[in-house]
Amino acid sequence: MKVSDILRVKGSTLYTAHPDEPLAQAVNVMAEKDIGSLVIMEHGDLVGMLTFREVIQAVVKNGGSVGTMLVRTAMDDHPLTCTTETDMDEVRRMMLDRHARYMPVMDKRMLMGVISFYDVAKAVVDSQNFENQMLKAYIRDWPAEDETPAA
Repeated sequence: MKVSDILRVKGSTLYTAHPDEPLAQAVNVMAEKDIGSLVIMEHGDLVGMLTFREVIQAVVKNGGSVGTMLVRTAMDDHPLTCTTETDMDEVRRMMLDRHARYMPVMDKRMLMGVISFYDVAKAVVDSQNFENQMLKAYIRDWPAEDETPAA
């Protein structure tokens, strides 16, 4: 299974922010849209990721509020990325190694989408459920053995 399979099911809605916008504004978008991340774009290029992890770290550093902080000061400026052709096993390994919960999907310099650890886990469970159904159907249709004893 490839990343493109997840994006096809998930859809193409993307939420982005600019690195020089107020962090409070970005957090409001995340809350209103009930999303855990924003892709940070500048001049059409991916320059970072803002997730609830970075927001919490910024709030703690700033004494409990976002104050006048900008997205740039809180974002991860070296986000982990993949392509639509990346295999799901590789994505799982990458996400686990970096403790990443969200990963932008890129096609050269174009943002194609974002996948989350939830999306990856759901794809694995759905794939396993399908495989289990096929195996159960195969077992149900197993040909009966010839019961005549061998001489």
